[in-house]
Amino acid sequence: MTTFAIVHGAGDVGWSWHLVAEALQAEGHTVIAPDLPTEDESKDLTDWAATVVDALPSTSDVVVVGHSFGGLVAPLVAAETNASALVLVTAMLPRPGEAPGDWWTNTGYTDSGLEDQFWHDVPPHLAEESQKRERDMSETAMSKPWPLDAMPAVPTHFVLCTEDRFFTPEFMRRVVADRLGVEPVELAAGHCAQLSKPRELAALLATYAA
Repeated sequence: MTTFAIVHGAGDVGWSWHLVAEALQAEGHTVIAPDLPTEDESKDLTDWAATVVDALPSTSDVVVVGHSFGGLVAPLVAAETNASALVLVTAMLPRPGEAPGDWWTNTGYTDSGLEDQFWHDVPPHLAEESQKRERDMSETAMSKPWPLDAMPAVPTHFVLCTEDRFFTPEFMRRVVADRLGVEPVELAAGHCAQLSKPRELAALLATYAA
């Protein structure tokens, strides 16, 4: 069966994906979702990707999943593992040489002004636990240019969350068209779909298994 390598977002931890992992594992898949060294100023995106690659039991038949800021890391993992697919979930999409800190201005991002941009559709007990586990982000990860010359040449898919208040659907449709050039698959969920709609997201991810 397929191994899913999940790259969590900024300030997050692998725990956020435990419900998706359980659903995928119930179908016979393997899932790894390691905590990235997001607070370590000595580590950059390449080191974050190495954390994921090192956690893999095998590099055969790997689907790499990147969420939010993890969209900048997941392609690095895919390039290192000869992945069978790359799936980006309401994720930042990189350009060669672009520093993550510049992404916001370069894409024309504006704050939606909406309240509770992350957990509005997440069950309260999961939202509370998620907030307890939040971590800081290193400046190193934000300032170093994205290292690849291009996105890896693997089948790439984008899951657009239609109830996302952080990366709104209108904004993300434009960015996906501009930077990835694929038709996104839409999921009725907010930014933290892995907690609000884990079974639906897992079922969608399973369709990308080889």
